[in-house]
Order: sequence, then structure tokens, then C-alpha cells
Amino acid sequence: MINLLDPREEDKFRVRPEELSQIVRTQRPEWIILDEVQKLPRLLDLVHLHIEEDKQKFILSGSSARKLKRGQANLLAGRAVVNHLHPFTSVELGKDFELTRALEWGLLPKIFELQDDEERAQFLESYCLTYLKEEIQTEQIVRRLDPFRAFIPIAAQMSGKIINFSKIAREVGVDTTTVQNYFSILEDTLLGFYLPAYHASVRKRQKLAPKFYIFDTGVTRALSNILDVKLKPQTSLFGVFFENFLITEIRKLADYAGAKWEFSYYSSGDQEIDLVLHKPMRKTILIEIKSTDQIQESDLEKFMRLSADFPNSKSYCFSLDPNPKKYEHVECMHWKKGLEILGL
Repeated sequence: MINLLDPREEDKFRVRPEELSQIVRTQRPEWIILDEVQKLPRLLDLVHLHIEEDKQKFILSGSSARKLKRGQANLLAGRAVVNHLHPFTSVELGKDFELTRALEWGLLPKIFELQDDEERAQFLESYCLTYLKEEIQTEQIVRRLDPFRAFIPIAAQMSGKIINFSKIAREVGVDTTTVQNYFSILEDTLLGFYLPAYHASVRKRQKLAPKFYIFDTGVTRALSNILDVKLKPQTSLFGVFFENFLITEIRKLADYAGAKWEFSYYSSGDQEIDLVLHKPMRKTILIEIKSTDQIQESDLEKFMRLSADFPNSKSYCFSLDPNPKKYEHVECMHWKKGLEILGL
């Protein structure tokens, strides 16, 4: 195990990268784990060498692909399998999963070691400050840090909403291209992901504004500076975080299951479909997310109209209602049952 977060380890391999070869050829370990490998991208040339010459097996982990890409590192094309390690899922936690706690504090593993809300808040605030310091400031990813600092809470507050790049640019005091670059930084440093708009035409799809989701609800609340605000069921804020949670949950589980869906949302006028799962030669899956514990037909009028326009599709409503129902072509179920229906 080589942990490049340890300053002594990083310094040793920065000055003498050949130390890695010494380990391979004298100790002959079955596996070598290089953690935070993006800190020393040039080690990847040696990794490549020992994969080829010594059949050495490596686990390479890190929290940002941006530095590797920017530094034109050897990305081991054809020699490495890429996996993403997400925060916990409800499936992994089983009986230890509690929805309101997950919405308020997120599912980062460290959260489950902490005893009270004060400790959880301190951890999440520290996590966000460390992100700004280690990922952004130290690596000099942006020339001017102050506009990026102003951008971060706005991006968090916009999590799950259609991005208006021009409006955000005016609020931050930069141009639209800079804001687009800021979002790319969040994506490359794994702090969030785009949810593109759905359109049958790929060309037209690229012209539509995407949504952006922060990867964890606890981090979203910390970046939004609302950790002291309780999420109460039947409120709009609870609904926002429930939708954020469920979309990230489906995305995590689909990644682990190897489900090769294209994720998107659909918008027509002032009406939206929260999640569209598309795969060639398969039925498109349309999902409406509601945080209510009593679904009624009136809750789904817009969704039923929109989803009826999709040929060869299946329409679902995932909610907190424990009673399965069906309104026209829309099947309604508790969100946990919905994950099972999706094969997750």
C-alpha cells in the first residue's frame, strides 16, 4: 500500500520514482495499491512497464481525473479497468439506512462514524474546505479563486435544476465560458455530474441546457450553507433533496450493476420528466419522483401527458407511498420497490 497523501511517501516517490521498481522486483507483491495516484502522474509510466514486463497487478485510486488528463499522463488504455467508488447506497446499508438522515447528511462513509449532528456538520464543512484547498487552490486549477468560491454555493443550490449559464455568470461576475469551465472542473474532480436533456436527435440534444447534480446530498447542503436547516417531510425542500438523492442512488447502483443506460431528463415547456433511462434496442424508462407518501392521480397529470408521447417506453412513479398503484399507463410504487423493478 503506497499512500501518496502521506507527505513522506509522496516526497520519496517524487524524488526517486524507481523505488516502485524496487518494490516490484524485490518484494514481488501480489497487488500494489497506489492511492491518490493523480499526485504523481509520472508513476503511471512505471506502472505500465511493470504490467507489461512483470505481470504486476495494481490498484490505482484517486479523487480527481483532471490532473492526470491535464498532465498528459499515461492512462493505461487497454490495460486498466476503470471503476468508480461511490458513497454508500441504501442497498449496501440495508437496515442501517434511514432516509431523512441520508437526505440531511449524505452517505459518505465517514458520516456513519460520527456521533451527533454537530460532528457531522463539522466534517462536511471540513470536507468542502479541503476540496477547495487541495483540489482547486493547491493544484492552481483556476487563476482567480474568489469567483470560483462565489460559484460553488450557487452550483450547489442549483443542483437538480436546469443550468442557466448566463444567469450564473452575471451573479458570479465572470463570463459564460468561465462558468461552463467551472462546471467542468466540478465534473472532472468528481464533485458532480451532468444530466443532459433528452431528445431523439443527438444534434438537437447537444443544444439543450443540462442539469447538474452534486454527488452527495450532505455535500450539497454543506456547499449551500444550509446544514442547520432541517428537512421536514411534505415540504418543497425535502422534495428537492429526495429527488437529488434518488437520481444519484439510481446512478450509483446502475454503475455497480453495469447497466449501460444513458441518463437524461426531458423538458417540454414548463413540464419535465425527472429521469429518462435509455438504451438502444430496449424500452425507454421514464421516471417521475414524488416525495409524498400518498400518490394520487392528480399528482401525475403532467407526467401522464408527457410520457404518453414516448413510444416503446415504460413509465414509473417512485415515491414514499408504500401502496402500489396504477394510473393509466403509469405504475406507481415505493422507491425501494422501484430500485428492484429496475434490477438494482
